[in-house]
Amino acid sequence: MASSTVSSASHQQGSGPIPGTGPTGPGGPVSESAPGRDARLDNAKFILIALVVVGHAIQPVRNFEPASALYYWIYFFHMPAFIMISGYLSRSFDASSRRVEKLVVSLAVPYLIFWAIHQTIYGVERGGLPESLSVLRPTWTLWFLVALFMWRLSVPVWQRLRWPVAIAVLISVFASTTDLGGGTLALGRVLSFLPFFVLGLSLRREHFAHLDRVWVRILSVAVLVSTAVLAVPISDRLSRDWLLWKDSLTDRAIDPIMPSMGIRLAFMGLALVMTIAVLALTPKRQMWITSLGAYTLFIYLGHSVALLVLKASPWYERVDGAVGLVLSIALAIGLTLLLCTPWVRAALSWAVEPRLTWLLRDDVPSRETARGAPAAGAGAGFAAGPKS
Repeated sequence: MASSTVSSASHQQGSGPIPGTGPTGPGGPVSESAPGRDARLDNAKFILIALVVVGHAIQPVRNFEPASALYYWIYFFHMPAFIMISGYLSRSFDASSRRVEKLVVSLAVPYLIFWAIHQTIYGVERGGLPESLSVLRPTWTLWFLVALFMWRLSVPVWQRLRWPVAIAVLISVFASTTDLGGGTLALGRVLSFLPFFVLGLSLRREHFAHLDRVWVRILSVAVLVSTAVLAVPISDRLSRDWLLWKDSLTDRAIDPIMPSMGIRLAFMGLALVMTIAVLALTPKRQMWITSLGAYTLFIYLGHSVALLVLKASPWYERVDGAVGLVLSIALAIGLTLLLCTPWVRAALSWAVEPRLTWLLRDDVPSRETARGAPAAGAGAGFAAGPKS
């Protein structure tokens, strides 16, 4: 793999993505009762990021059938749901110089830091350097930061189109029939998941009101139960490549046009239905997990390092079967909660929410200053945190 997520912008303005959304932003914590924040979305972000960690933690024990079925069920929807919420929270991105600068510091810089950390772990594990050290090839979970960076830069374009979701679906389906560079810039996933981000951009607050209807919630329970049952035979018969959305359909042992396109569209529809079901069943009220939903980037980036170290250790050689599944889930939940703690966030803040005032010049006037607005240094915008 997979909030997420960038700095923690207000839900009211809809600019904070997931899991790249930082909990506090560079300017300080966001109160769980902050005006305009949507508790349902904060709760959903935490639930989804916890599923990301669980999915990654149980991956090495997938040879146990229940673990395989759970893995498939999680991967049916968890990243599409995250990406749709990310799109919804990116609606106010206008590609101004201030926002692009924040995007670079909030996503590109953490990407480079954790890419170096991942490569160091890989190097120690294999006992030498890899054949390629291109930063254009994301390591493991870092594809999402690349994808979110590219999606957010394209926001103004999608907001100008008359039928953005339909166009995004066409791009996603047809792009999957060609070789996309073997992982360069995660283009396979960038284009495959694009419809979910664009759909999020197209949503408005009033659309979420439909989720509160009783019949929607009843159907949502039925959807999640039936898909859990469906995951059992699918996990035994269908390659997990269909769930990762990263490889070209030309790499499969079946025709890349039909039925491959049909299967891709079916998984797209399944992900959308399950995303709606999860959001409908996510509580709207303030809960103990509500404030934790703001820390998705710490969890997303931090858990990748912890699990890479764990996978390089003898841990998964000693756990298997039902015991291995239970221990892996418990480990994932514990790790998720641990990464939300203040002392862990403080220890990781240099990498997750870097402050580059030492690198950025403060004597470069912004476009707003040129038009007569009060001057502000390039780094000052980050110190204050985003306003929308």
